[in-house]
Amino acid sequence: MNHSAPGNADKHGESLAARFAQAPHIAASASDERPFQSWLTELEPAQRARVGALLVHRFARPVLDGIAEFSPYLFDLIRADPLRLIRLLECEPDTHLAALIAEARAAVLAAPDEEEVMRLLRRMKAEAALLIALCDIGGVWPVMRVTAALTDLAVSAVQAALQYLLRQEAARGKIHPPNLEAPEEGCGLIVLAMGKMGAGELNYSSDVDLIVFFDPDATTLAPDIEPQPFFVRLTQGMARILQQRTYEGYVFRVDLRLRPDPSSTQVAISRDAALNYYEREGRTWERAAMIKARACAGDPKAGEALLAEIAPFVWRKHLDFAALADVHDMKRQMQTYRGQSEIAVEGHNVKVGRGGIREIEFFAQTQQLIAGGRNPELRVRPTLAALDILASSNWITDCARDELTAAYEFLRRVEHRLQMIADEQTHALPDDKEAVERFAWFFGYDSRETFARDLLHQLEIVQGHYAKLFEGDDPTGSASLPPIDYRAGPDDPRLLQHLATLGFKKPAAVAQTICDWLVGDYRVFRNEQTRNAFVEFVPALIDGLAHAEEPDRAVVAFDHFLRALQRGGRLITLLGQNRDLVALVALVLGAAPRLGEMLARQPQLMDGLIDPRFFGAMPNKQQLSARLATTVQDAGSYEEFLDRLRLFGQESLFLIGTRILSGTVSAQQASTAFADVAEGIVDTVHGLVAERFADQHGRIKGQQTAIIAMGRLGSREMTASSDLDLILLYDFDSDNPDSDGEKSLQGAHYFARFTQRLISAFTTRTNYGVLYDIDMRLRPSGRAGPVASSLVSFADYQANEAWTWEHMALTRARVVSASPEFAARIERTIREVLTRRRDPVITASDVADMRRAIAQEKGETDHWDLKYASGGMVDIDFIAQYLQLVHAHDKPDILDVGTVQVLENAARLGVLSHSEAEILRAAARLYHDLTQILRLCVSERFKPETAGTDLQRVMARAGDAPDFSSLEARVRETQAEVRRVFRGIVDGGAS
Repeated sequence: MNHSAPGNADKHGESLAARFAQAPHIAASASDERPFQSWLTELEPAQRARVGALLVHRFARPVLDGIAEFSPYLFDLIRADPLRLIRLLECEPDTHLAALIAEARAAVLAAPDEEEVMRLLRRMKAEAALLIALCDIGGVWPVMRVTAALTDLAVSAVQAALQYLLRQEAARGKIHPPNLEAPEEGCGLIVLAMGKMGAGELNYSSDVDLIVFFDPDATTLAPDIEPQPFFVRLTQGMARILQQRTYEGYVFRVDLRLRPDPSSTQVAISRDAALNYYEREGRTWERAAMIKARACAGDPKAGEALLAEIAPFVWRKHLDFAALADVHDMKRQMQTYRGQSEIAVEGHNVKVGRGGIREIEFFAQTQQLIAGGRNPELRVRPTLAALDILASSNWITDCARDELTAAYEFLRRVEHRLQMIADEQTHALPDDKEAVERFAWFFGYDSRETFARDLLHQLEIVQGHYAKLFEGDDPTGSASLPPIDYRAGPDDPRLLQHLATLGFKKPAAVAQTICDWLVGDYRVFRNEQTRNAFVEFVPALIDGLAHAEEPDRAVVAFDHFLRALQRGGRLITLLGQNRDLVALVALVLGAAPRLGEMLARQPQLMDGLIDPRFFGAMPNKQQLSARLATTVQDAGSYEEFLDRLRLFGQESLFLIGTRILSGTVSAQQASTAFADVAEGIVDTVHGLVAERFADQHGRIKGQQTAIIAMGRLGSREMTASSDLDLILLYDFDSDNPDSDGEKSLQGAHYFARFTQRLISAFTTRTNYGVLYDIDMRLRPSGRAGPVASSLVSFADYQANEAWTWEHMALTRARVVSASPEFAARIERTIREVLTRRRDPVITASDVADMRRAIAQEKGETDHWDLKYASGGMVDIDFIAQYLQLVHAHDKPDILDVGTVQVLENAARLGVLSHSEAEILRAAARLYHDLTQILRLCVSERFKPETAGTDLQRVMARAGDAPDFSSLEARVRETQAEVRRVFRGIVDGGAS
């Protein structure tokens, strides 16, 4: 090969020799007998002069002396070709490596036979191996650049070998590729790089782990060629080219044993057989391996498609703590080897030993397996990238990320230096101290002791983080609890004493309940594995329930929950792994039976509580939309789509509700979050139903549809039980009113049918219940009007027929799903209606009449009916709506869909006194806070005398009152003040 082009240093960059920043340590006693100097004197004068000119750089000679002293493999590469060393010392390394690979690929394409291909690839590997080692030893490249360079080299070698073989098969007429220059395109062969190669993290003397698949239904094979024998032979040929040892060595050792069931399968497996295997028999370690899988050669499109199909096997929809047991087993198997039970220096394996590289990889990969199904951002291949995202997602601390990153980089450098000595796939330090001393010198340390100190420090850091995550002997947190026989029942004084000490007021009743759990006939415990997990968990569970605000009630609530639970293996495991959740669950079950019922029906709702994002900032609309899109994107049918929507809605409701109870979000944040969830779901349903409807009935020329949110969704003041007040508006080209589908519909009939289909998507009961109740009574003419209105008729109705109460409702109207252009037209129409000049007296009279009518229908004497009570939320809403209707013509800035914001606008614009605004704002916040709790916890009307103390305590906390009695007094006083303001503004305006 001609190396003149890549050999010269980049004119804009320094030579490699000039960029060396570190070197091995050379003992002074050996300074007079350095093998590199001896070799240098044997060179011909011109070569010796060129090398000598490069040795003027500070670290150049120490680097080469160190290689000659400590690495027989690298020194052999230097002695074999002095001009190669000169080229490398003079080059700019990044540019040279890229040119070297490209030149070898081009030469392989033109090679006359396999022997020449093997020679070309081995020469490429030798030069690249020496270049990469020089950059590593001399500190020119950081360690992850080194691993990336090694990976680039391996990928190029695999691609080149495969490309050559495919061109040979094309020449024989076995395949008919459309493009001879790229015969892999469409060939049907898929080569996945696994492990470190897939992640771009190859070590210095790494095997390449490959899995080879083929798609028999999408190949370029000639008609008479049988796919499997052909692709098996091709795979064997590729492996032979890469790993067969010649006098020039080998390129890479190839390991094909990560494929499904390698003892009974061929080296190339059909795509369908592989998918069937992963679906039926795939194990946790295979899932972990697939995290790093990357299509590296063969048909690129087929490779990406296959990875997408395997993804559900790797990334489970729910948090997967069951995988932990398998990881424990895998780790224990690794640690059965000698010396792996404790950290050491001599003989320590920096890969699979305690505190080693594998523990860091497991630390990252296991958490990726657990949470990657819910958090797509965790689906990254490189270990350090995974640690970074785990930290940014709050699965681990920034400190853990930084310490594990530093340890990983250090240990990978140790690993590389070990392998550079003799090009062996080794990870173990030498067994004796003298050999470790020599290795420490090669690594740049001046003594074994200084190296050992740093090594042990990094190993201990890794082991500490790993042990916290997986290796505690007390996974349920019960080791610190006294050894109590929880099956003994209420007759065991020791158990009763223990329960009383924990704070239970009725220890005998609690003891009986626990005994029932352990020996009773609960449906959830008919699975023996679940029962065994629960038995282990009971001590920690009792300890957690004892920390609830009402321990005895928490036990009763948990008992009701267990009785309702139909399948709970994962949930029991989750609670057992996360003791902090027990108290939170006790709060949910004790204070919010409605949420407890949801959890009993759908235990997977608990997944969200372990997500670190649960206690972070509430997700915004964009984040929620992204999560919703991820949830539904691969739904296999319309029914599955509806199920996933409902599960997403229920999980969101459950998580927001739990955060309300735990006090980690305000009522306003919760209101907005409930609305964001609903809005995202509405928009998603609107889009899908529109597509499905058009598939059946076609489209009308110029058609537009929009969904208008009214009521609580419109004002973004939703609660856990809010229904959706919606209006559907449409527009189309009236000159062409017929749709263009097979089942054509005309104009208004088309959109009426479409709206019914839309309502059905929300209200149809599936396995996961109903999505939302839909209320469309706020549409023009209410129940008497059509379910969908054209924008023209809507505008005409609002301008000429609508009552004052309909304009009051319109103050909350908000477009939640429409094209930007149609949304803008609707918003202009609504604004025109709301900014009309109105007679304040007539408007006030209408508002007062409507308030009286509601009082007659709903009553207004129950002060815990926070919406309808005299001085309740309806009074505040009506004040805000009245002020908008009478002032928006002159002061349009008063308009807003949110009641509290309208009050602030009104005060700022001078149409509401600041004192009245403050009364109303404080009242609205109090009502919102309490309403969120009540809608979450109470299905019927709230009655303090029957409410549990848990709920009363939560309400007092939400109302910022010291106890429930104080809260009740505050509510009464607030309602009296609000009613006074209402009378002054509305009743006064009407007189």
